[in-house]
Amino acid sequence: MKELTKAEEKVMQLLWQLEKAFTREILDQFEGIPPSYTTVATVLTVLEQKGFVGFEKLGNSKRYYPIVSKEAYSEFALSNVVGKYFEGSLSKLVSFFTEKKNIDLKELDEIIDVIEKNKEQK
Repeated sequence: MKELTKAEEKVMQLLWQLEKAFTREILDQFEGIPPSYTTVATVLTVLEQKGFVGFEKLGNSKRYYPIVSKEAYSEFALSNVVGKYFEGSLSKLVSFFTEKKNIDLKELDEIIDVIEKNKEQK
Protein backbone atom coordinates (compact mmCIF):
# COMPACT_ATOMS: atom_id res chain seq x y z
CA MET A 1 0.00 0.00 0.00
CA LYS A 2 1.24 3.50 -0.77
CA GLU A 3 0.90 6.64 1.30
CA LEU A 4 -1.68 9.10 -0.01
CA THR A 5 -1.11 12.78 -0.68
CA LYS A 6 -3.34 15.27 1.16
CA ALA A 7 -5.51 15.71 -1.94
CA GLU A 8 -5.84 11.94 -2.45
CA GLU A 9 -6.65 11.43 1.21
CA LYS A 10 -9.36 14.11 1.11
CA VAL A 11 -11.03 12.48 -1.90
CA MET A 12 -10.78 9.07 -0.22
CA GLN A 13 -12.34 10.43 2.99
CA LEU A 14 -15.30 11.69 0.98
CA LEU A 15 -15.58 8.46 -1.01
CA TRP A 16 -15.48 6.37 2.17
CA GLN A 17 -18.40 8.46 3.44
CA LEU A 18 -20.38 8.21 0.21
CA GLU A 19 -19.46 4.55 -0.49
CA LYS A 20 -20.17 4.98 -4.23
CA ALA A 21 -20.12 8.28 -6.09
CA PHE A 22 -19.66 10.07 -9.38
CA THR A 23 -16.99 12.76 -9.61
CA ARG A 24 -19.63 15.51 -9.32
CA GLU A 25 -21.06 13.96 -6.13
CA ILE A 26 -17.61 13.91 -4.55
CA LEU A 27 -16.99 17.48 -5.63
CA ASP A 28 -20.30 18.58 -4.06
CA GLN A 29 -19.11 17.29 -0.65
CA PHE A 30 -16.15 19.69 -0.40
CA GLU A 31 -16.60 22.48 2.12
CA GLY A 32 -15.63 26.03 1.24
CA ILE A 33 -14.10 26.63 -2.17
CA PRO A 34 -13.94 23.24 -3.89
CA PRO A 35 -11.19 22.19 -6.29
CA SER A 36 -12.01 22.09 -9.98
CA TYR A 37 -13.87 19.17 -11.50
CA THR A 38 -10.78 18.18 -13.50
CA THR A 39 -8.62 18.17 -10.36
CA VAL A 40 -10.97 15.75 -8.60
CA ALA A 41 -11.19 13.62 -11.76
CA THR A 42 -7.39 13.51 -11.96
CA VAL A 43 -7.07 12.54 -8.30
CA LEU A 44 -9.61 9.74 -8.84
CA THR A 45 -7.58 8.48 -11.81
CA VAL A 46 -4.43 8.43 -9.68
CA LEU A 47 -6.28 6.64 -6.87
CA GLU A 48 -7.49 4.10 -9.40
CA GLN A 49 -3.92 3.54 -10.62
CA LYS A 50 -2.72 3.12 -7.02
CA GLY A 51 -5.40 0.49 -6.45
CA PHE A 52 -7.43 2.48 -3.92
CA VAL A 53 -10.61 2.89 -5.98
CA GLY A 54 -12.51 0.99 -8.60
CA PHE A 55 -15.33 2.14 -10.80
CA GLU A 56 -18.33 0.93 -12.67
CA LYS A 57 -19.14 2.43 -16.02
CA LEU A 58 -22.66 3.82 -16.35
CA GLY A 59 -23.11 5.25 -19.82
CA ASN A 60 -20.29 7.72 -20.33
CA SER A 61 -19.77 8.21 -16.60
CA LYS A 62 -17.79 6.37 -13.96
CA ARG A 63 -19.17 5.72 -10.49
CA TYR A 64 -16.26 5.22 -8.11
CA TYR A 65 -16.09 3.06 -5.00
CA PRO A 66 -13.29 2.38 -2.51
CA ILE A 67 -11.30 -0.81 -2.84
CA VAL A 68 -9.16 -0.09 0.22
CA SER A 69 -11.20 0.28 3.40
CA LYS A 70 -10.81 3.26 5.69
CA GLU A 71 -9.76 0.89 8.48
CA ALA A 72 -7.03 -0.75 6.38
CA TYR A 73 -5.61 2.61 5.33
CA SER A 74 -5.83 3.99 8.88
CA GLU A 75 -3.84 1.02 10.17
CA PHE A 76 -1.25 1.48 7.42
CA ALA A 77 -0.94 5.24 8.01
CA LEU A 78 -0.67 4.87 11.78
CA SER A 79 2.00 2.18 11.39
CA ASN A 80 3.97 4.57 9.20
CA VAL A 81 3.74 7.37 11.77
CA VAL A 82 4.72 5.06 14.62
CA GLY A 83 7.63 3.70 12.59
CA LYS A 84 8.91 7.07 11.37
CA TYR A 85 8.50 9.17 14.49
CA PHE A 86 8.27 6.83 17.48
CA GLU A 87 10.80 4.10 16.62
CA GLY A 88 7.97 1.59 16.14
CA SER A 89 6.84 1.96 19.75
CA LEU A 90 3.16 2.50 20.54
CA SER A 91 4.07 3.31 24.14
CA LYS A 92 6.26 6.19 22.88
CA LEU A 93 3.33 7.41 20.78
CA VAL A 94 0.97 7.38 23.77
CA SER A 95 3.63 8.97 25.96
CA PHE A 96 4.08 11.76 23.39
CA PHE A 97 0.38 12.56 23.43
CA THR A 98 0.05 12.43 27.19
CA GLU A 99 3.06 14.73 27.68
CA LYS A 100 2.67 17.16 24.77
CA LYS A 101 -1.03 17.40 24.05
CA ASN A 102 -2.46 17.90 27.55
CA ILE A 103 -4.81 14.93 27.38
CA ASP A 104 -7.47 15.33 30.04
CA LEU A 105 -8.27 12.66 32.61
CA LYS A 106 -11.43 11.54 30.82
CA GLU A 107 -9.46 10.79 27.65
CA LEU A 108 -6.79 8.95 29.65
CA ASP A 109 -9.51 6.86 31.30
CA GLU A 110 -10.93 6.02 27.86
CA ILE A 111 -7.48 4.94 26.64
CA ILE A 112 -7.03 2.76 29.72
CA ASP A 113 -10.48 1.22 29.17
CA VAL A 114 -9.60 0.34 25.57
CA ILE A 115 -6.33 -1.25 26.70
CA GLU A 116 -8.08 -3.23 29.44
CA LYS A 117 -10.77 -4.50 27.02
CA ASN A 118 -8.09 -5.61 24.55
CA LYS A 119 -6.22 -7.42 27.34
CA GLU A 120 -9.37 -9.35 28.27
CA GLN A 121 -9.94 -10.44 24.66
CA LYS A 122 -6.46 -11.91 24.32
